[in-house]
Amino acid sequence: MFICNFKLNLKLLTKIAIVIVCIIVLGLCAISAHKIFGNRIRVSDKIRTPEVIKIAPNNYTNVLKAVHDNLGNYIGQRINFSGYVYRTSDFDKNQFVLARDMVINSNSQTVIVGFLSEYKDTSKLKDGEWVEITGIVTKGNYHGEIPVIEIKELKSVDVPNDPLVYPPDDSYVQTSIISFNK
Repeated sequence: MFICNFKLNLKLLTKIAIVIVCIIVLGLCAISAHKIFGNRIRVSDKIRTPEVIKIAPNNYTNVLKAVHDNLGNYIGQRINFSGYVYRTSDFDKNQFVLARDMVINSNSQTVIVGFLSEYKDTSKLKDGEWVEITGIVTKGNYHGEIPVIEIKELKSVDVPNDPLVYPPDDSYVQTSIISFNK
């Protein structure tokens, strides 16, 4: 006959159980926090690249939306694109929108979209004139905080074959490496 006598220390077992439960709860909290806040950390990565980014008509509104939605990520980024000069009466004398017409429905109705731009010789530009600019994204204020392009280079260009742009894609996903010329 074999007799085994165990003496259980309930205080010690209770402490061990509490420590195990705490470790499990902390692990679940860490996993949850990573899933909740992990994407925010990646979105705050700077999008800027040292070279001049050329914005093409096929991604114009995607880039416009991304810059407006995440202005802090793009401040200081050098960009190049073309559009026409559009002014309103409440702009400063050195401001205009470098605009494109965006198609909003199947009846070819359009709205004007673009970046507010600042240029020292704006008075020499005619409304509706097509220009290509190279500039730097800065933070400005026009009925709220918006991106403003500080123009460094400007040249007149011909109206493109297809001057229209189209709404941003639903599938557009911002990444830390943006390919603007597809």
